[in-house]
Amino acid sequence: MKHLSMYFFRGLITFLPVGLTIYVLYLFITWLEGVAMQMLRPIIGQFYLPGLGIVLGGVAIVLLGFLVSQPFMSRLLGWIELPFTNLPLVKSIYSSLKSFADYFSPHEQDAQQVVLLKSPDGELAIVGLVTRRSLAGLPVDDNLQTHVAVYLPMGYMIGGYTVFAPRSWLQPMDMSVEDAMRYSLVAWMGNAKPGPKRQSPPSNGAH
Repeated sequence: MKHLSMYFFRGLITFLPVGLTIYVLYLFITWLEGVAMQMLRPIIGQFYLPGLGIVLGGVAIVLLGFLVSQPFMSRLLGWIELPFTNLPLVKSIYSSLKSFADYFSPHEQDAQQVVLLKSPDGELAIVGLVTRRSLAGLPVDDNLQTHVAVYLPMGYMIGGYTVFAPRSWLQPMDMSVEDAMRYSLVAWMGNAKPGPKRQSPPSNGAH
């Protein structure tokens, strides 16, 4: 009976990530297909090619990315964001999600780095993500201007802490940000696969 329950939980743990991922993808694809059908039905009538929703969604996302990359769109986006950046509760949620998404956007690749945060007189090391290499412009003490911002993700939940630490406390890890976030989410259980090596933190004189 003991072996049976052990096999059951091992099978469940193996199945859940795959099953949930497939289910989420199924919901997303089904939603795309439904939107595409509603948009194209007046044009193509009853004819519909399966998979057209995915193609249409991909094209729409690429076009949206192209539009928001144009200089003239910055003011328009500012107007669109007004309701999301002024309502008290909505402002907190939107700003947090936008900042988190911006961190993983292509133009922020140079700032992304996984590090071990460890004080010189301590034995404890914490895995973190460098989110800001210069604190210039922030209302912090002058002694902290040469520090960097390090985000410390928490396991089993979306959240964490941001600390300002000296560059000498940081040891770069040969791991991608995506791998670090994934393994932090499950409290680093399992074997982490090292990703491409990241850029080392700048010297104390850099900003």
